[in-house]
Amino acid sequence: MEATAQEVDAAVRAADEAREALTDRTVRAAFLRSAADELEAARDRLVEAADAETALGPVRLTGELARTCYQLRAFAGIVEEGAFLDVVVDHPDDTATPPVPDLRRYKIPLGVVAVYSASNFPFAFSVAGGDTASALAAGCPVVVKAHPDHPALSELVAKVIRRAAALHGVPDGVLGLVHGFDAGIELIRHPMIAAAGFTGSVRGGRALFDEAAARPVPIPFHGELGSLNPVLVTEAAAAERGEAIGGGLAGSMTLGVGQFCVKPGLVLAPASAAGDALLKSLTDAVSDTDPGVLLDHRMRDNFLAGVTERAQLPDVATPVTAGAGGEHTVSAGFLTVPAERLTREGAYDLLLEECFGPVTVVARYTDEAEVRAVLSRLPGNLTATVHLSSEEAAGQGRGAELLRELTPLAGRVLVNGWPTGVAVAPAQHHGGPYPATTSTSTSVGGTAIERWLRPVVYQGAPEALLPPELKDDNPLGLPRRFNGRLER
Repeated sequence: MEATAQEVDAAVRAADEAREALTDRTVRAAFLRSAADELEAARDRLVEAADAETALGPVRLTGELARTCYQLRAFAGIVEEGAFLDVVVDHPDDTATPPVPDLRRYKIPLGVVAVYSASNFPFAFSVAGGDTASALAAGCPVVVKAHPDHPALSELVAKVIRRAAALHGVPDGVLGLVHGFDAGIELIRHPMIAAAGFTGSVRGGRALFDEAAARPVPIPFHGELGSLNPVLVTEAAAAERGEAIGGGLAGSMTLGVGQFCVKPGLVLAPASAAGDALLKSLTDAVSDTDPGVLLDHRMRDNFLAGVTERAQLPDVATPVTAGAGGEHTVSAGFLTVPAERLTREGAYDLLLEECFGPVTVVARYTDEAEVRAVLSRLPGNLTATVHLSSEEAAGQGRGAELLRELTPLAGRVLVNGWPTGVAVAPAQHHGGPYPATTSTSTSVGGTAIERWLRPVVYQGAPEALLPPELKDDNPLGLPRRFNGRLER
């Protein structure tokens, strides 16, 4: 199934030839809705195929497919509304300094987008996932590099999406699919690829990012690479509801066998009696978690090796030891370490790196200085969480200050919640400072469409030559800013 360089070239060229069919926003919106309908119609077959390749289970996969369909329909609504085009019209103004000519600005699609599927979300971050949905919504055909952990499912989903495309006269080439490591490299190097989206490891993502930058014509590379997702529990919060926090942490870090990109991988908890109670609750809950199957044996091997390496560091304890639960499964666990060990460079830096799977590190701090020192050493993250007491949440104490300290670390900052579960919503942001992502954009939520667009301004163009989006009478009824005033 490995695609040759010639097959990659053919897929990209077919995608480019399909660009014209996506010009009409009405067609794009209808196509996205039909894609959701067709996926739902094929649900049983798709879930069965996904479970056979990933062992994620029918319940989880059915929910993920429903999320994927919701996302496609959400982008259809965005396409119809048209606000994402950011239309701005300024008529000439000779009284301004300097004078303003006739200027009309909006956004246009970049071109063919390469999408690199993730292993842990075979629907939501794969062939029909957020990168593909947002690119199609922007008017960009897509060529997907399938993930090797679910190749058969990838083929099935691609056929479903193409079937939806055919209902609206959109060519099959609008969604290409290639398999293989070398195909992924050929894809990012192809001169007709205009941008790329990636979800995966730091190593793999950085290699593709570097390829995208090294091209004769560099292209935008929107990569999600890895995240520790730190959690800070204040002394007051631990004293007020430590047992509940411990149970919530166990549920979040083991959800999906710890294979979510927003799994809390580092927790700062007080070295106090209240912190001890939190750890007891966490110990009880994690101990009651059943072993689970990781997505492939390479990930399982990396998980087991990563846990062992971390557990061997001096002063690291394992209240619940994560490890092999069986021939194909792993058991959940967590490590503890004095926070002071993480305040300076050295061997303990390993504990500040993501370990993919059901394990987390609890760093016990003795004072606020240790908290600040650890936070100052953290890389960029998708999320950062703080658990506050009711008084701190009401504005008493350091709640607002802690929120400000966490904000530079992540794209989503949570208060008294858990990061697992990324809602598909207009205000969502799923991204963060490097290495969480390679750009400031989001891969989830309505603004994900912005990654695949670029602005263009027409100056002094006669109205008869302008695209309909920029005409004075606004024939398409688009939201726009017209001579400085926002119109809706």
